[in-house]
Amino acid sequence: MKKQQIEVPTNRQLQLRDITRQVSDVVRASGISEGVCFVFCPHTTAGLVINENADPDVGSDLERAFEELVPKVHFDHAEGNSPAHFLASVTRPSLQILVEDSRLQLGRWQGVYFCEFDGPRRRKVWIKVTEG
Repeated sequence: MKKQQIEVPTNRQLQLRDITRQVSDVVRASGISEGVCFVFCPHTTAGLVINENADPDVGSDLERAFEELVPKVHFDHAEGNSPAHFLASVTRPSLQILVEDSRLQLGRWQGVYFCEFDGPRRRKVWIKVTEG
């Protein structure tokens, strides 16, 4: 399957967006019943995580925790977005999720989050599903 792209608009500087449904839609549309789904964030000031998506408080808790990780750190990078680069390094640029029966094999409470650290922006996420 060719790489697919989804767009993820954000409206705050730091924001977690649940993209589980969009990733699942790509998996279903791929026609691949068993394999691996690769999810990749091509941005240096954003990342990906898998975490609980059943309770929206978890996402807002994570946002607050990310904000508090770098409140008083001095960075030399002149653009002013070094905290975003740091947080992108703490998260992941890519995820690999097993696929069975054309469905993401996530745990009962798990979801896929796009983590914006330098918004608001319109971001891209690349998804590829492979058989195997």
